[in-house]
Amino acid sequence: MNPLLRLLRFVLPHKLRVIAALPAMVLYALASGGLAYIIEPIFDEALPQGDRVALICGALVGLYLMKGAGAYFSVYLMADAGQRLVHDLRTELFGHMLGQSRTFFGSRTTGRLLSRLTSDVNRVQQVVSETCGDLIRESLALCAFAGLLFYQDARLALVCMTGAPLVVYPLVRLGQLVRQTTRRGQEEVEHLSHLAVEALTGHRIVQAFQAESFERQKFTRASHRLYRTIMRVTSALSILPSVIEVLGGVAIAGILWYGSREIAAGDLTAGQFTSFMTALLLMYGPVRKLSRVNANIQQAIAAAERIFEVLDTRTGTADRPGAAALPPFASGIEFRDVTFRYPDDDEAVLRGVSFTVRAGEVVAVVGLSGAGKSTLVNLVPRFHDVTEGAILIDGADVRDVTLPSLRRAIGIVAQETFLFDASVADNIAYAAPGTPRASIVAVARAAHAHEFIVDLPQGYDTVIGERGQRLSGGQRQRLTIARALLKNPPILVLDEATSALDAESELLVQDALARLLLNRTAFVIAHRLSTVRRADAIIVLEGGRVVESGRHEELLARSGSSYAKLYATQVFGQEGEERAMAAVSPAGPARPAASATR
Repeated sequence: MNPLLRLLRFVLPHKLRVIAALPAMVLYALASGGLAYIIEPIFDEALPQGDRVALICGALVGLYLMKGAGAYFSVYLMADAGQRLVHDLRTELFGHMLGQSRTFFGSRTTGRLLSRLTSDVNRVQQVVSETCGDLIRESLALCAFAGLLFYQDARLALVCMTGAPLVVYPLVRLGQLVRQTTRRGQEEVEHLSHLAVEALTGHRIVQAFQAESFERQKFTRASHRLYRTIMRVTSALSILPSVIEVLGGVAIAGILWYGSREIAAGDLTAGQFTSFMTALLLMYGPVRKLSRVNANIQQAIAAAERIFEVLDTRTGTADRPGAAALPPFASGIEFRDVTFRYPDDDEAVLRGVSFTVRAGEVVAVVGLSGAGKSTLVNLVPRFHDVTEGAILIDGADVRDVTLPSLRRAIGIVAQETFLFDASVADNIAYAAPGTPRASIVAVARAAHAHEFIVDLPQGYDTVIGERGQRLSGGQRQRLTIARALLKNPPILVLDEATSALDAESELLVQDALARLLLNRTAFVIAHRLSTVRRADAIIVLEGGRVVESGRHEELLARSGSSYAKLYATQVFGQEGEERAMAAVSPAGPARPAASATR
């Protein structure tokens, strides 16, 4: 479907504003024509004879008031409709992006997505706010002027209209060129945004490697390509008005010659001819604006195509018809012969994975890099859907329950901590805005975060910067644990990130993690031996398959086991393990291991 037709869906909720703008446009057009018509009595009556001067002056002021009011209300109402459309379109686009899978974000950079939300949407807004208003308003004005021309001298008006078709062909060709060039220009804007976001986000690495000059050169080259593309559009847009001016000059010269003969013959008065010429000259403004309408529409089509490319991309998980809310978690989670492959990959990442986790158990998932650990735990909150098999919570397939209810039951502490450019309190209460300060402080104490928070300049109201850059790694990790504690989910997905922390921070984070895991059902991608030892069961992945399962001592005792090899090759970081083990008390008596089948 034509992108402009698809945009009608966003215009329809605001159609009353567009409809209200139409009478104002008609008023503008009638007043414009009236100003050209009033020239005749000015030259034929008011100036030579002094007749009806007051009436004509009053009519002149009234016409200008009408034109000004029509212009104001039509522009304001159309701009209001355009801005509301932009709000709806940008909001839907942003929400759609948030609902996409990790594959979607992996293939599109942040800068490119931001370009769709800003530059492309603004192009569309310009068409609704300005171009469509100009198209209707100036077309009505042209009709008023054309009616006056035919009223004054039909033959001369016909002669003037013969030049109009000469403008149509270059107008069409210009639109095609502008549409193609605009799309290239938007792609250059997208690339420029990508380079800027990447360099600014990684500014510490840029400075550490003294790559400022290199990044500046990349940005300069991209900016220059954008400049050349914009100038090609500008060149194309500048041609047609020049052509129209030349044709207009030839037409006026011819009309002057014709008019002088008609006035000399007594077939036309000076006032009528001046009124005719005024209407013709006033037509130049609307014609010039309309000559750019097609180009602006083509620019908007190019932008709308890029917007709908994203809106038509559906990679996120969605609720099945009739999906029900997930009941309170009670018994356990089962992976039943789960196979998963990414949409663009032929080879499966997970193959025939089966195991059961009873409520309250902590399962550590271990294996070499690329074994499928992160993919496995990401299937639980349905960041991806299984390709084959099923994941069951209390016997219910996770695909048969609503996403909001499923994800409310799951807390996530990711390996890469992510905090927002907001206050400490807002970051902790991210999942539950409006949480009382006492509750925020309580979970911060449990996560060993309260001690450093109160030392910040504004305490819990301190804004911590983008991604929490004002905090250390250990402090960021403890805030994410506090955030998960406040959510208080029965199921937890934990990707530990303690290997890069200093000894003191590691002890605090380990203790906070132990409190977080207490009495919860958890999947832990284990990077620390202390976590593996505390787990009720260990799942060992190799090549996307479960090759072993059991407790630490049991697996280590097996001759030639894969787990023993991982332990022997020091896959698990062991520096500071004894101190961490001493600082963290056991969660309770040993529980039976999770059952697993290959």
